Amino acid sequence: MAELASNQQQMREEVLGVPVHALGWVQAVDCVFEWALGRESRTIFLCNVHSVVTARRNRAHAEAISNADLVAPDGAPVAWILRRRGHADQPRISGPDLMWHCCRRASELGTEMFLYGGSPDTLQRLERRIRTEFAGINIVGSYAPPRRPLTAGEDEAVVSMINQSGARIVWVALGCPKQEGWMQAHRGRIEAVMLGVGAAFDFHAGDIKRAPLWMQDSGLEWLHRLFQDPRRLASRYLVTNSLFILALLQASLFPRRRIRNG
Repeated sequence: MAELASNQQQMREEVLGVPVHALGWVQAVDCVFEWALGRESRTIFLCNVHSVVTARRNRAHAEAISNADLVAPDGAPVAWILRRRGHADQPRISGPDLMWHCCRRASELGTEMFLYGGSPDTLQRLERRIRTEFAGINIVGSYAPPRRPLTAGEDEAVVSMINQSGARIVWVALGCPKQEGWMQAHRGRIEAVMLGVGAAFDFHAGDIKRAPLWMQDSGLEWLHRLFQDPRRLASRYLVTNSLFILALLQASLFPRRRIRNG
């Protein structure tokens, strides 16, 4: 995994074989803006239970995570594991919250941002909400890609559009593992920090109601989402949560030496 920003030498732990950085909110936001202001092409992933399980079953996703510049603990269970590893104050760095923290600082600094993902209607509502919440925010563009893969020509046009916009931060909301694959493929091509934030666009646009804070803090946000969209999410949560618990049991019975790097 690429090293963190020069002044952010943070600990890295393996969570069921998936590398995750232990860091706080200030450090996470500082990393984003150190790289953004230097106009560096970087990838920042947010790792939850679904991402961990997907990485254990999907080699391409595992490689994308390993190559990411920063992998923050999004899911509450991932943060809990880091706390048990000695990082007592490890918070859950959730995508929607990280986006809001960064929007606040971006509005103060005038940092250029681009929104990639969602639907045209969602992007319109999202941009309106961001501009209402953060006076002076500098959103330089947005794009809702089609559900099908882009052609080579379309992809080149998107890269050109983002780079020509002057964006220093690109918010990517395509869902896991698609957004991580997209960011990995565009690292070095898009001259900005790319952050995969999953359903953050839908939450902030008001398309999906977010779970109460007590459910978020208790690791039950998935249950709230399940009640909202049982048809689409029931099988996903049943499978991924079960596989995660089984993997934890296996790891506790047959422990391997874990990795801890700077």
